[in-house]
Amino acid sequence: MDKPKLLIIDDDESILLSMKWAFAGDYDVLLAKNRQEALQMFRSEHPPLVTLDLGLPPDPQGVEEGFLALNSMVEEDPYVKVVIVSGQGDRQNALNAIGQGAYDFFCKPIQVEEVSVILRRAFTLHQLENEHRQLQAAQVKDSFDELLGTSPQMQQVFSTIEKVAATEAPILICGESGTGKELVARALHGRSHRKDGPFVPINCAAIPESLLESELFGHEKGAFTGAHAQRKGRIEMADHGTLFLDEIGDLPLPLQVKLLRFLQEHKIERVGGRKQIIIDTRVIAATNTNLDQAIREGHFREDLYYRLGVVKMQIPPLRDREGDIELLAVSFLHKYSAEHKRKVFGVTQRGISALKSHNWPGNVRELENRMRRAVIMVQGRKISQEDLELETNSKSGKMTLREAREKTDRELVLRVLRENNFNLARSAGNLGISRPNLYELMEKLGIKKEVKGGESLT
Repeated sequence: MDKPKLLIIDDDESILLSMKWAFAGDYDVLLAKNRQEALQMFRSEHPPLVTLDLGLPPDPQGVEEGFLALNSMVEEDPYVKVVIVSGQGDRQNALNAIGQGAYDFFCKPIQVEEVSVILRRAFTLHQLENEHRQLQAAQVKDSFDELLGTSPQMQQVFSTIEKVAATEAPILICGESGTGKELVARALHGRSHRKDGPFVPINCAAIPESLLESELFGHEKGAFTGAHAQRKGRIEMADHGTLFLDEIGDLPLPLQVKLLRFLQEHKIERVGGRKQIIIDTRVIAATNTNLDQAIREGHFREDLYYRLGVVKMQIPPLRDREGDIELLAVSFLHKYSAEHKRKVFGVTQRGISALKSHNWPGNVRELENRMRRAVIMVQGRKISQEDLELETNSKSGKMTLREAREKTDRELVLRVLRENNFNLARSAGNLGISRPNLYELMEKLGIKKEVKGGESLT
């Protein structure tokens, strides 16, 4: 197996050679003496690991060149693991480097064994992240158009789509608003033998009742005031394709009778016309209302219900789709980052916790809108809880065991940091963890890494 590439960036020739000698057995070592050489090599060789001296020419006593190099590499590859190895070792530089995407920070002179352990750990993490991205790509590739989900509930939906897509049976899709009922209908159409025909949607709740009959069945010239020309309706437009009737529960009773007749005879008459037109279309209907209750209250015809619902599909609400919230959030992040040309690479741990704890009354549509807004408004490279405008309360309104543990951990970490005047090395030692683990814990607990006047900006 090829050795992983390691780019070492330092302006000291002796340090470059000694580090090359130390790591050449485990890595394909690349060397660079300044930011320009480093970025050129980074772009051509794409190393997963980098060690970076912050003090580079033309200002080896400063840190500006090093931070410019760090920012450029992280922007081009947010998954690269950059270990800062520098003589510019004050605490603020360490915090700033980690905050801007570095994996870890060491001060010169270094201990080769310690750096070697960190590099191995960083490369293992890089491999795991790469495998995760490949798995996500495979899931997207095998998804149903824009439908994503690994939860058992969505796998059941996908299985039903596969079973019934090729049939001619009318299908009734039930689910809360925003769950993706139209996407399911489009997936059914796309996997049917009618996929080359039109997919014609109509929202029965969005069109005034006085216009709905003409929208569905069309009209002849002069059929009513304003009918200046003959017009095909949505049913006729869907000939040899699929007609999608969204919010079917809002269809007025007189039109329910006409729709039932069409489903039985596959014929329509335009408004104001006498000629019967044979239509070959498959009907898929959707509703977010309780049609059983509507039938009991006399608002929906029972015979139409059974005619439409030969196959019934229930789309689960987002709050019940275990594991899908983060998957969908990442998918929307990638989509809108590209659309709005924003370099946003992920969601913070507190942001993920807020996503998972929110009840999502608007389901996937609400999640998509929140992620789109967050991508537009975010100032950093990761979306935070504040960008999402979400609270981290649990769904029941009570603190869970996990939330209580995180609250206790946060208070302990802050206390230890203050006791050690925010010296991360000493704080990590007092807590019995490594510095990288402390960085990860601070990120998870929402403890910001900038420090002012001895207090953490939390």
